[in-house]
Amino acid sequence: MKILLIKLGHSETLDPEVGKVTSLGDVLRTTPLLTALKERHPEAKITWLVDEAAVPLISGNPLLDRVLVVDAFVPFQLMREQFDIVINLEKHPGVCALADMVDAWARYGFRFDAMTGSCQAYEKGQGFLQYIRDKSTPDPERRPWQQNLIEMLGLEWKEQPYVLGYYPNNELLFDVGLNHMVGSKWPTKRMPEEHWLAVAKALESSGLRVSWQQGLDNLHRYTEWISSCRVILSQDSLGLHLALALGKRIVGLFGPTDPREVCLYGQGETIWSETCPQMPCGQPQCLLERHCMAEIPVHRVLEALQRQLKPGV
Repeated sequence: MKILLIKLGHSETLDPEVGKVTSLGDVLRTTPLLTALKERHPEAKITWLVDEAAVPLISGNPLLDRVLVVDAFVPFQLMREQFDIVINLEKHPGVCALADMVDAWARYGFRFDAMTGSCQAYEKGQGFLQYIRDKSTPDPERRPWQQNLIEMLGLEWKEQPYVLGYYPNNELLFDVGLNHMVGSKWPTKRMPEEHWLAVAKALESSGLRVSWQQGLDNLHRYTEWISSCRVILSQDSLGLHLALALGKRIVGLFGPTDPREVCLYGQGETIWSETCPQMPCGQPQCLLERHCMAEIPVHRVLEALQRQLKPGV
């Protein structure tokens, strides 16, 4: 059996946004799907079509048989191949058109609407579009992103973990890693600088080894930095997902995005504003005078870190 997974990172799978900046976090949190696919189809040969920027996250992944980097020629190659299953998790109309043209018996995810020139969904992908439409409405039963993805494809959610291609083997150097930066797509995810400085000062005053985010120019060095920390304090960003993949203890900071959509696999806890009336708003730009991430008290962050630093946690 041959499976083609199309996840470039150009659009968030379960969000309405379609952009030009590669979402590395969205690529990484798709990797639990590989385990679910292998559980259903143990003999499957899986090909992943991805953007070049995300290659370091999946290259060498033991569950993948081939990684293809999208360019001007690869689509023509895929249109001449045959697959049993195509799973397209990109909403860009051009990528949807490619998914339609690949020879396959079964298709999941997003398709191209030839009448409107827009993205629609295959029959086994209608749940994706409905989920996106429902995101703006209150949902007390919101579930982890990975669970939604796996179950919408008709597979069983068993808290399948992230799977990296590169696992560093370096020693622990720091007690707490401050993953304080966020990508350009979601500046509203970042806690104010003065809060980060206050957290660092308090931790260092108590004798803890603190490190500020390192290796952002290279994904492998970034992964090595996270591996060198006992606990990671992070906003909802790539660093949080890398820390989960590496089995680190986590304190996750949330504001515009929903903490219920992130499965922590029992590795930590999340903190969010309890006073912002619009949290989570799902917006990359804040429309209020007081930003929700500024509403997270420093003392709550420090208390959470102390819990995660306890021996045996």
